[in-house]
Amino acid sequence: MRLLLAVATCVAVCLAGCSNPSHAVNPYGAQGARIGESLALLGWNMSVSNLRWDGDYVLVDVDASAKDPHAPHAKAEDLRFGLYGALAHPMESPALGGCDAALTSVHDIAHPLSAPPDRLTGTVCLGPLKDRSQVRGVYAYSPRDRIPDSSSAYPVAFPVGLLPTNANDSGGLSVKTASLSAWRADGKPVTQAQLGDPGAFTGNGFMLLGLEADGVAARYRDESAKRGGPVMLLASPAQPGRGLNPACATYGSSVLILPDASLDAVHVNASLCTQGEINDALLYATVAIDGTHAGVWTQR
Repeated sequence: MRLLLAVATCVAVCLAGCSNPSHAVNPYGAQGARIGESLALLGWNMSVSNLRWDGDYVLVDVDASAKDPHAPHAKAEDLRFGLYGALAHPMESPALGGCDAALTSVHDIAHPLSAPPDRLTGTVCLGPLKDRSQVRGVYAYSPRDRIPDSSSAYPVAFPVGLLPTNANDSGGLSVKTASLSAWRADGKPVTQAQLGDPGAFTGNGFMLLGLEADGVAARYRDESAKRGGPVMLLASPAQPGRGLNPACATYGSSVLILPDASLDAVHVNASLCTQGEINDALLYATVAIDGTHAGVWTQR
């Protein structure tokens, strides 16, 4: 009887621990913490706190220090933050300069994120976003951090885009083009009829890619855990800063595939930009699928 009672007590404790709502999630191989806690991520001891809304923007305060100033750590300008949850479309922002657009309408930004030596301190802005109900937290990653032996790359060419990938070769996900549009740097659209006109492909240009990433959540979860992190989509060629067009600054050239872990299926609609010399950007572009390390901070 005592043995049965002890076993029952142990099972009850285990079940209570597993169902504890205060336990941080670790979605798809990413490290997990609660808002206000610290994670060791990409060579930084990083905390994210004070998640709040101001208008249509999510704001969080970030404080980080290099784990070892003499050891490699991700550069501040390479870090990206994003919203974690069941969003219709990924919402990401660069760590530095990500509040520039928000400053015109948001007032609760005392100090946008800055990077004094071996430190990160200040506010990160994510948005604009109308639907507040789907936001569960914030994630961080670096497009330059790539898990060894986890990469695959695919050609992307106007007007076809990216042909559907095989989930066996692309991290447990199938990725395909949902939409595509191409433009010259001067803002003139490039049409399919111009493919035979060499004069249309001189100078610089950019291409906006709408991509769909789909998969079975259980498989993506298992492969991510085995890999050591989720995957990201990387479009190239790319340019730093705002690039050739504001749309490229909004879309970016990378996105982390990190949907809400409670969903049974992975379905992410992402948008990326390729830009640069027009032939490279439109006819010889690439989308790479790479594993990476990420951290997620969720609300209690």
